[in-house]
Amino acid sequence: MSSYDGQVSPGAPAQTRELSALTITKVAVDEKMSNNAYVLTCRASGRQLLVDAAAEPATLAPLYDPERLDAVVTTHQHWDHHRALADVVTASSADVLVGEPDADAVTEQTGVTVTRRLEHGDTVSVGEVTLEVIAIRGHTPGSVCLVHRDPVDGVHLWTGDTLFPGGVGATFGDAEKFTQLIDDVETRIFGHLDDAWFYPGHGGDSTLAEQRPHLAEWRARGW
Repeated sequence: MSSYDGQVSPGAPAQTRELSALTITKVAVDEKMSNNAYVLTCRASGRQLLVDAAAEPATLAPLYDPERLDAVVTTHQHWDHHRALADVVTASSADVLVGEPDADAVTEQTGVTVTRRLEHGDTVSVGEVTLEVIAIRGHTPGSVCLVHRDPVDGVHLWTGDTLFPGGVGATFGDAEKFTQLIDDVETRIFGHLDDAWFYPGHGGDSTLAEQRPHLAEWRARGW
């Protein structure tokens, strides 16, 4: 949709973007944390995937069809990204996909069994669309990003809390984790993709082209 700008806020309507192969629906939940959740719908088959069942199951429910929701990908183990996971899985019987190093923590925090543990380089299907998994360490040990290479509309990337407009995710003052995170972001995202529109776990969207000139600045400042 031409009106899509990626700027959503809790309590406000979701925004929908039509690509040639996917429909992307973005909504923000929880006034305090303002987490983004994304429903990806294969336009050919109608099958769906949810990225981060972050909170407010009643807000998420109208955005997906329980009979068509095949999977929920939790981008990482932090509590604010999976508070609605149990409700969504109960409603839909969707598979639960989490990066391998974060999987046990998600199960412990939610009581939901992880169906598939994701590794760097894996693929995830939503109908006829294949998404590539990029594992990014540092914000958490098992954070994952998803890449969609649309045949008409370019590359699209869901980054969770690993990459935002203006910098990488928080590492809470841990210099070693920051180095690991910025290294992975630089090599596995910017070194792997020429450009992409990316969709983070909080806030507005951006592109790799817009953010690429600032990589050295982020590394130098240490956050």
